[in-house]
Amino acid sequence: MDQKDKQQQDIIDEDLYEEIDDEALFDLVEEQRQKVLAREKEAKEQLEPKRPFPKWAFWLIAVVLLFNVIALIPRTFSIPAIEFLKTSARLSLQEEIQLYKEAVVTIETEDSKGTGFAVSADGTILTNYHVVEGEENVTVVFPELGLFNATVETTHPSIDLAILNADAENVPYLNLAKRASVQKDEQVQFIGNPLRFNGIANEGKIIGYTKLTSWEEKVIMIEAPVYRGNSGSPVINREGKVVGIIFATLDHDSYGKVGLFYPIDYYYQYQ
Repeated sequence: MDQKDKQQQDIIDEDLYEEIDDEALFDLVEEQRQKVLAREKEAKEQLEPKRPFPKWAFWLIAVVLLFNVIALIPRTFSIPAIEFLKTSARLSLQEEIQLYKEAVVTIETEDSKGTGFAVSADGTILTNYHVVEGEENVTVVFPELGLFNATVETTHPSIDLAILNADAENVPYLNLAKRASVQKDEQVQFIGNPLRFNGIANEGKIIGYTKLTSWEEKVIMIEAPVYRGNSGSPVINREGKVVGIIFATLDHDSYGKVGLFYPIDYYYQYQ
């Protein structure tokens, strides 16, 4: 592979890719709902006093419109993008996933939304630098505890890491691995706030390390459904320890769209 090809391969997307257009999905459903309401209103206006509009006809219209929506979805949204919600529902039945979720926060700024996670009971939170870039204070939302103000204490743009301090006590937190010891094809889980959803649990498979032209340190590729809003999601191994933080995606020549996370080791190096 020549240098030009290498540079093209290493064009990463820190906003993460989005095969499913969530706004279009909501708009589409709302559009179909409005059509049903409009036809119902039109039918009522055209009713004759002794010949009411039959209910079966109304339901027939509704069913036809529903089938139209279903027919449009496969052309508009990818199957993996729909499947990630089903996977989350399955994983969320596990007790340990429910506990992990309590420590994963939604980070809100004026212009963006991302993910972070607590690593101590006194409110230390890790996330991506690009999630809080330019901010000194942000809002973090714990699923069970609600909203808290958080200060951006430290940032390390070179590895896309930010350390926040929430104004909170006795919060749930995740345990960190001492080092990111991962193997090819190892199954890992991650939790984040993709698209318009919060607290989505998912799973993926380790592909291996890669070296980006724009990074000095190696990062890890993961075969997993990673979407906009997953920035800052913790990657958790089978022992329940955080081994890394999702920060971007990469269009790889061999593997296609893959998620990228950096090992938790880098957090220790920059503490």
